[in-house]
Amino acid sequence: MMDLSDEAWTAIVLSLKIAAVATLASLPVGILVAHLLARGRFRGKTLLDGIVHLPLVLPPVVTGYVLLLLFGRRGPIGAFLADTFGIVLSFRWTGAALACAVMGFPLMVRAIRLSIEAVDQRLEQAASTLGAGPVATFLLVTLPLALPGVLVGSVLAFAKALGEFGATITFVSNIPGETRTISAAIYTATQTPDGDAEALRLTVVSVVIALTALVVSELLTRRAGAATRAGR
Repeated sequence: MMDLSDEAWTAIVLSLKIAAVATLASLPVGILVAHLLARGRFRGKTLLDGIVHLPLVLPPVVTGYVLLLLFGRRGPIGAFLADTFGIVLSFRWTGAALACAVMGFPLMVRAIRLSIEAVDQRLEQAASTLGAGPVATFLLVTLPLALPGVLVGSVLAFAKALGEFGATITFVSNIPGETRTISAAIYTATQTPDGDAEALRLTVVSVVIALTALVVSELLTRRAGAATRAGR
């Protein structure tokens, strides 16, 4: 690992930055959508569920191309953001974060939704009986009890963001220092003469980071579960 080039270290740091931003930015939306799917009763719920999980079944290149059409400089959303706020996502690291967030969103929502569905609704009803409103009930009862699922969903999204390649390279390309993540750096190394050693070292780094994230997630989930059981 110590023999990695400066460009490789830049890709590693950039990947961690993109994965963290993608996870943190999508977490509030993920919690909201998961709660809506777990507790909501409305028309179009099945359609919403399908849209949320669509990135899991679509080729990542298709997802990246759709993002390019929508958020590119000539896309409806991208043009509005650029002209109104000066925000450009295509071919920028922020666009890579968006692509990673979209790809990891289904995994995050599914884990959180399952955790919310496992919460005893009688506890929520008791809180309502005591005068708590829907928002207070969710924040003080449902969300703390669903915390293990929130942690698992966040780590899964983070790990997915670290390994994302197809959607990212389609939307933001493979620009050194700007959008070249670990996955793109590995791909670049495999296409470079005598780049196999660099690709192998980056692969080891990627595995270590992902495995560490999963182990930390398991430990945090156990602690959160133990704290929840002790508080009941």
